[in-house]
Amino acid sequence: MVESAEKQWYVLHTYSGYENKVKLNLDSRKESMGMQDYIFRVVVPEQEEHEVKNGKDEEKMEKTFPGYVLVEMIMTDQAWYIVRNTPGVTGFVGSHGQGSKPTPLLPEEVDLVLKRIGMSSRHEELDVSVGDTVKIVDGAFTGLDGKVTEIDNEKMRLKVNIEMFGRETSTELEFNQVDPIV
Repeated sequence: MVESAEKQWYVLHTYSGYENKVKLNLDSRKESMGMQDYIFRVVVPEQEEHEVKNGKDEEKMEKTFPGYVLVEMIMTDQAWYIVRNTPGVTGFVGSHGQGSKPTPLLPEEVDLVLKRIGMSSRHEELDVSVGDTVKIVDGAFTGLDGKVTEIDNEKMRLKVNIEMFGRETSTELEFNQVDPIV
């Protein structure tokens, strides 16, 4: 099979309840084995759920797809080997066994799942730091400049203070909604 030269998303099947442990193990193995250029984001799809327990409103994270973890990677023999031999991983979804490589998710499938959990599927890197000024290029505040106050590289989101009606207002944006001002 021809190796994919671009980042694509794959679904891992894990032991139920081991999703976060698989994420930690895979992130650790990626670093220790020097695979940062082949294995990128590892995501446990989960959503915040509210439930009233004993008269108190409690928030907790619920797995959207229990037993599954998403991994963004470039499918090479070595990356495939490292991922499928990570403790807690039982295999790739879309692999037909006998050493065959799995089928990646379609871009629209990835977009749908990541949007549901508040993440972007974009592979964009944003070269800004807290305190930098950015121009908003997409969304309700297009055309405004703002100062970066927080950066979340994992979710590819940042908080920006913009001036609106004479006061400073904080807004949360995705990396692809801003351009750095040089």
